[in-house]
Amino acid sequence: MDVLTLTTYADAPFMTQQMAALEERGVSFTTLPVAGEVAADVDRSPIDYLRTVPRVSKAVRAGDYDLIHAHYGLTGPLALTQLRTPVVLSLWGSDVHGPVAPISRVAARLCDEVVVMSEEMAAALGVDCRVIPDGVDLERFQPEPQAQAKRRVGWDDDTDVANVLFPYPPAREVKNYSRAERIVTVVDNLLERPVRFRTVHGVAHDAVADYMNAADALVLTSDSEGSPNSVKEALACNCPVVATDVGDVRERLAGVEPSHVATSDEGLVRGLMAIIERGERSNGREAAREVSIDRTADLMLAVYEDVAGRELEAGTESKPPRIRDGTPLR
Repeated sequence: MDVLTLTTYADAPFMTQQMAALEERGVSFTTLPVAGEVAADVDRSPIDYLRTVPRVSKAVRAGDYDLIHAHYGLTGPLALTQLRTPVVLSLWGSDVHGPVAPISRVAARLCDEVVVMSEEMAAALGVDCRVIPDGVDLERFQPEPQAQAKRRVGWDDDTDVANVLFPYPPAREVKNYSRAERIVTVVDNLLERPVRFRTVHGVAHDAVADYMNAADALVLTSDSEGSPNSVKEALACNCPVVATDVGDVRERLAGVEPSHVATSDEGLVRGLMAIIERGERSNGREAAREVSIDRTADLMLAVYEDVAGRELEAGTESKPPRIRDGTPLR
């Protein structure tokens, strides 16, 4: 199967690892990023998207693709400028809850299949879709001795310190850096044990597991999410998580101890204090197996085969249910 990938960020780790898993299942990809330079704190302009339209048409004419997989809501209209090839649209979270949501909803109604990361996203979108969270690579993200990981990342200068990880750039407003910093500061003031707020971003994805294993807890204070990869990666490393109730976080953390989901600052403070005072790793790895990259790649392959009009291969897991307004469609 040959797939043309349209994306705003060609190096997005969760997308590239999904593509790698699908390549192992016989899918071939050609990636076409949106025109223009991309930076962490600068979005592409409307002109960049317009410049991409003829490139999409040229790619479709030149290649015999079974389908186009458009990643992120703003690439949906680009994929739909041609009528030759069916389109699968994957929405990432901010394109359902943020300012581009109206564009995502219109594009979603015109695509052959829409994939979202959580049932909460499906309900917010309000159109037929498949729920497939991004998968986590259980080989890359796995538990290691905390002392060893702390040495690797340079956090072994004070063994009494509790390190709380915030794995996002402070400039990403939706992640609410200031709230995370405020929560950790309050906990540091309330506990006798010193608590240090650690921000990590811009490191190679292969190195992120070291930080997950070194941290005493991961804090997520996002205003909205789809299915946050950092939470699933922390689970795979048995790193305790305290998080706001966004996306599928509550579902992912169900049965995981210690972990905590809250909506208020007070609840987040209590949860983080309890985790630090307990001083234990979580049992999150078992929960992470439900969203392993192998399992989610099988589900995505089923979508591809369905859209391309091919029979499901023997052994491929059944398709996830279609969802409308949060309710499975039979």
